[in-house]
Amino acid sequence: MKATVYYGPRDMRIEQVPDPIIHKPTDVIARITHACICGSDLWPYRGIDQPKPGTRMGHEWMGIVEEVGAEVQTLKKGDRVIAPFLISDGVCAFCQEGLHSSCVHVGVWGRAVDGGQGEAVRVPYADGTLVALPQAIAGDKQLLKAVLPLTDVMATGHHAAFTAKVGKGSVAAVIGDGAVGLCAVLAAKRLGAERIFIIGHQEQRLKLAQTFGATDIILARGEQAEQEILEQTHGGADAVLECVGTLDSINMALHITRPGKTASFVGVAHIDHIPDLGNRFLRNVTVTGGVAPARAYLPELLQDVLHGVLDPSPVLDMTVDLDGVPAGYEAMDKRTALKVMVQLQ
Repeated sequence: MKATVYYGPRDMRIEQVPDPIIHKPTDVIARITHACICGSDLWPYRGIDQPKPGTRMGHEWMGIVEEVGAEVQTLKKGDRVIAPFLISDGVCAFCQEGLHSSCVHVGVWGRAVDGGQGEAVRVPYADGTLVALPQAIAGDKQLLKAVLPLTDVMATGHHAAFTAKVGKGSVAAVIGDGAVGLCAVLAAKRLGAERIFIIGHQEQRLKLAQTFGATDIILARGEQAEQEILEQTHGGADAVLECVGTLDSINMALHITRPGKTASFVGVAHIDHIPDLGNRFLRNVTVTGGVAPARAYLPELLQDVLHGVLDPSPVLDMTVDLDGVPAGYEAMDKRTALKVMVQLQ
């Protein structure tokens, strides 16, 4: 089969790799129909992270079950499925608590197993990882596109809003206008925020944020952006959703959170120094967030998408086939695309 393979900064190749096979009776083999390129995939693409050459890429995908291990109980051949960005067994104590991202058997697509940017994938712990989709949506291209972001960015945006305690009538501030930040706007709106600030700098993305529910756009940077938020909120936002992961964005989140309220950090952190925790301590800011347990959120978010209540599909603004994946990486790197959908079938 063909798959996306990393060889170094800005060197993604589509290569022939071995077909996946069942290793354990809890595995399934799935044929991938849709996948994505994630903003976090740009860290290795840009050379900031450096995985081993030959690493498979991609952790956001949907597909169809082709082969089923002997002990798989909830899936059968032909089922259309969606995969969260992490593998989990579904039965350990952490999974039972809804924290699948801390599963004792947690795994990452594209490291020890196949990546999502390929033609097929072996799925460990299939019962605990995959969620079956209604077969009726198979011919609905737009609905499938709306479901696809639940693999990662929509679940992560929801995690930011949920853990930051966004509620009815609250004031939320989202830092970052990437796909996760835009989905965080959707999530904050869905949970009842009355006023939603977004801090970003890309005009088209900020327009999309407004259609998603953002009420206030902050174009300033650094201390000026912080001052504008503090002034317009009379002391800070009730919930701050940090969706970037740099030291500057983390410190900004700590500085613009209203005393006694909550900042949630879901951006993949790339920092060399300790954030300004003294500010957080003096203002009694609660710090939360982390890796989203996407598998826990999938059923709830999926129902809203299927019922037309939630539609994150506009974040997918470029579509390529598998051979076009390297061009998709380049487009996201140059910010000519927000998020790329890979359509295989």
